[in-house]
Amino acid sequence: MSDIYDSIIIGAGPAGLAAALYNARDRFKTLILEKFYPGGQIINTDRIENFPGFESIAGADLVEKMKAQAENFGAELKVSQEVKSLEKLPDGNIRINCAKENFTARSVIIACGSDYRKLGIPGEEEFRNAGAGVSYCGTCDGPFFKGKTVVAIGGGNTAIEEALHVAKFAAQLTLVHRRQEFRATKVLTEELMQKVNEPHSNIKLKLDNIPLAIGGSTKVENIKLKNVKTNKEEQLPCDGVFIFVGMIPNTAFLKGFLDLTEAGFIKCDVGYLRTKVPGIFTAGDCRIGAAMQLATAVGDGVNAAMMTKQYLRDPKWWNMPISDSLAPGQW
Repeated sequence: MSDIYDSIIIGAGPAGLAAALYNARDRFKTLILEKFYPGGQIINTDRIENFPGFESIAGADLVEKMKAQAENFGAELKVSQEVKSLEKLPDGNIRINCAKENFTARSVIIACGSDYRKLGIPGEEEFRNAGAGVSYCGTCDGPFFKGKTVVAIGGGNTAIEEALHVAKFAAQLTLVHRRQEFRATKVLTEELMQKVNEPHSNIKLKLDNIPLAIGGSTKVENIKLKNVKTNKEEQLPCDGVFIFVGMIPNTAFLKGFLDLTEAGFIKCDVGYLRTKVPGIFTAGDCRIGAAMQLATAVGDGVNAAMMTKQYLRDPKWWNMPISDSLAPGQW
């Protein structure tokens, strides 16, 4: 049994590291598997100001603190371990098949995160962080653009919600969308149009346009747009570009094993984060209903770890509906 872990966590982002900290601190034999390096998306953030307890901290610094804390309690981390598939074994354990080697655990927490959907245009990667001017999270980075001129791109619910948030800080925000109609819900679209039509509004719309390139020297200085109906190109001066065109969950390896949404997010019971396979939990930005925020990802990791403890104590708990299960905090 020495080669069987109590808990294996797939993904070393904030959700995975938080889960590892709690599981290891409970003296469970805990392993974290990471495809690349610890941190996930937050590693690209040069300044975090909305994580409780830190007035300001770089993403890389926060990740290093979380990693060290989990390892200090005995969690083991293996990087360059790309998970290819999972199997439920006859004895109830779960085997994780990686590109290099395989691992077995009594329970698994999938915290593989999501990647921001990219535009794939020149300048996007070059200026990718709030300090240089390209951001994918208005809630995270909007305050950094106080009094600035910014461009937001997208037409869905998240795009409008995030654009409205950024506009609270920016002096001027131009929302670019490739169509005349937004894909967002009616109530959000109406809220946006109400703001756009206010006297002296700081929100403008640029419809029927697509971005071609983001320009600048050391920081964003402009964005080139193209009208899809007239083919006319123009260059808008700006201090930042917010890209809100969706998320891609890193869940391709789970197809056929877990239930996924059409977009690839893991279906789970959002109270206890249980998937359809006993012993397998999920946490963070890869699951349905995720808020896509650092603090909530950490909270997910903690919740999944606490539920792991309950499952390891009593596997029959897995089939109990939430309404009949434990009251909060009762272990």
